Amino acid sequence: MKICIFGSASDDIREIYRVETEKLAEELARRGHGLIFGGGSSGAMGAAARGFARQGGEIVGVAPLFFSGDGILFDRCTRMIRTETLHERKQRMEELSDAFVVAPGGIGTMDEFFEAFTLKNLGRHRKPLVILNVEGCYDRLLAFLDDLAGERLMRGEAKTLFSVCRDAGEAIRSLDFSFSQV
Repeated sequence: MKICIFGSASDDIREIYRVETEKLAEELARRGHGLIFGGGSSGAMGAAARGFARQGGEIVGVAPLFFSGDGILFDRCTRMIRTETLHERKQRMEELSDAFVVAPGGIGTMDEFFEAFTLKNLGRHRKPLVILNVEGCYDRLLAFLDDLAGERLMRGEAKTLFSVCRDAGEAIRSLDFSFSQV
């Protein structure tokens, strides 16, 4: 399976976020899965790529042309797909992926998560969607979604469209379960 990992491109994040993302990536590669990701060399994105590289896994980066310069893109991708826009980048990652993992990240990661979540909610895909909620980094997001459901701005059952996992091991178990249901 091709697993898309969304995550921070910033190295200015807590070390535990990189550690858990890299641990998840290593185990996914060990199990024969491939990585689809935003192509970055730093932050959680870079950690995912390093984890896959360490295990010899397939690594497909998808990055817009305006992401250029020394050290921005992971230089050991099996394949790098360049796009004109961020929208096209998300679309390509979604098309290539069999599942999505939302590692710790910021506004770009939220954009990617909400697009995958919205498309799943609209029935445009049935791919597993996992939030890697390391040390509660997404607790406020999850509370916000509860508030939306409470205000009837979102169907409450929409939260059943993704799983929330505290660490790499839990995320692996969630993906294993999802894949066994296909």
